[in-house]
Amino acid sequence: MLLTCFLFLVSAGAIYFACEYFVNGVEWFGRKLNLGATATGTVLAAFGTALPESAVTFVAVMFGKSPEARDIGVGAALGGPLVLATIAYSVVGFALYAGRKRLKRTDLRVQVDNQRLARDQSWFLAIFVVKVGLGLVAFALKPWLGVVFLLAYALYVWREMRDDTGAPEEDELEPLTFRPNDANPPMAWVALQTGLALVVIAVASRTFVWQLEAFGEFFHLSPHIVALVLSPVATELPETVNALIWVRQGKERLALANISGAMMIQATIPSSLALFATPWLFDTPLIVAGAITAVAVVALWAMFRHGAVQARWLMPIGLLYGVFAVFVGWYFAAG
Repeated sequence: MLLTCFLFLVSAGAIYFACEYFVNGVEWFGRKLNLGATATGTVLAAFGTALPESAVTFVAVMFGKSPEARDIGVGAALGGPLVLATIAYSVVGFALYAGRKRLKRTDLRVQVDNQRLARDQSWFLAIFVVKVGLGLVAFALKPWLGVVFLLAYALYVWREMRDDTGAPEEDELEPLTFRPNDANPPMAWVALQTGLALVVIAVASRTFVWQLEAFGEFFHLSPHIVALVLSPVATELPETVNALIWVRQGKERLALANISGAMMIQATIPSSLALFATPWLFDTPLIVAGAITAVAVVALWAMFRHGAVQARWLMPIGLLYGVFAVFVGWYFAAG
């Protein structure tokens, strides 16, 4: 158990410090590709940090030797969006509120393109409703619909790249960490820093999840609770940490763009993999996870649609994840 605690703390620290390098590198990557802050967050940062959990789903559904193992992949495909729609947005609110003095912010409105984020939430909700609906029915052609989810993500990326209204020079960039004295570092150094940080994030995230599972076994927690409640929080830790770092830097537009883009990935790519390899049928906890995610997204859509979102409005949304955790604990204890 001492080794587990040690690896747990080391992996958590490694994720945080690697994310510091990653957010710095990916901002420069976006600058080199002449992308604005929104596309940098929704496409580059989101795709990079979503690779580890997408790999977890791929391995679980494609190479799982039992239905239970493949169910872990299905749970990850539902749990990821739930964590992002609740905990990640709540962290942004808390970080902005806690750092208001350091950032010299008297106005705690989240400085983002509210209408664009409202549109992103509506896109996600439409795809997510279809995704959950498919989990309630069984028919022969269902696996082929995985292709539709991949096409939906490709369309989303195309739209983000085409409609990137923010100028890349809009946010001041800190020097590239690997080249602190170079005002315009070469692309090779930018790619090296971003790539190495991503490798560390992937390895540390896997280690973190393994230690979390070991804690579950040590404390005799139900495997379902670990898979549905704890593991999704761990696999979405990089996106949450990225958001925290960017908010600390006063760049909440990048933070929320990263979360929004990661939600779109989680709504499409892991789902398509699970559709290809599993029956994609939901039990009660997964249905509840889908319902709570939908409630959170509708609330977010309403906030951004109204405009001028305050940090204090985002903070309580994390409680919805607590509601899900309590339900899962009660459901398996009662069963």
